[in-house]
Amino acid sequence: MKTIAALVLLLLPPVVGAKAEERNPYEMPRTQVVPIEDSNADRHYELYIKLPEAYSEKPDVKYPVIFMTDAVWHMDMLSGATEYLMPDVILVGISWDKGLDDEREFVSRFRDYTVVPSQTASVPTGEAAKHLSFIRDDVIAYVEASYRTDPEVHTYFGYSLGGAFGAYVLLARPDTFKNYILGSPAFGQRSLNYIGELEEKTAPRQQEMNANVFVSIGEMEESEMENVEALVSVLQRRNQSGLNVAALEVIQDSDHATAFPETVIRGVKWLSQLKSE
Repeated sequence: MKTIAALVLLLLPPVVGAKAEERNPYEMPRTQVVPIEDSNADRHYELYIKLPEAYSEKPDVKYPVIFMTDAVWHMDMLSGATEYLMPDVILVGISWDKGLDDEREFVSRFRDYTVVPSQTASVPTGEAAKHLSFIRDDVIAYVEASYRTDPEVHTYFGYSLGGAFGAYVLLARPDTFKNYILGSPAFGQRSLNYIGELEEKTAPRQQEMNANVFVSIGEMEESEMENVEALVSVLQRRNQSGLNVAALEVIQDSDHATAFPETVIRGVKWLSQLKSE
């Protein structure tokens, strides 16, 4: 009898296959997707907002916020790192422009994160100033109006082009964020020259920058090492204006791709130590 029952079970279709159509996509817990428009341009983005586990249980608490660019790529990693190292933080990921007719969903980052227009690029570039206005006027304004945040400790996280954009934000409008985590900034020489020129122009009227900065790069990123070291040198010249620059974190045995996970862990750990201090 047992043999017959076993044969019947073997002949039945697999349960997994029978219920394949009933599968649901995984959703990150406590995370909302909010559409948002650039009020100064016909551009459409999304915000991925993750709240702390205790958010609804502590109605009197205001939380620090980590804003990040390239949200599709970075949200998962930052979510995991903060869950262990900074559980009481709100994450806000800013998507790429959703309104572009291009199969490459990330193409707007070349326009939004670069400061110098390129004559050879096949897509628009050099509109970082406009994207900064969008983040200040629309993104941060929405988050502060909709959630219990502590605006005194906003943090920016950017990697690669997003790291270069963060360097621009720091020098152009340092009061946008209190803390900056800039991972492997991808400048190109023209953009780095622009950053240096911007630093010279803004230094006389920025007596108090009042920000903390973490910069990292992979040991094997030889083409960008000189540029990133030059950036750190530029920033260290501003230490008299209240800019606290951590020593450059060189991630051993890592290139541009493999340095990313370590950048997240080290950056969030650095941030948690600032918070505890």
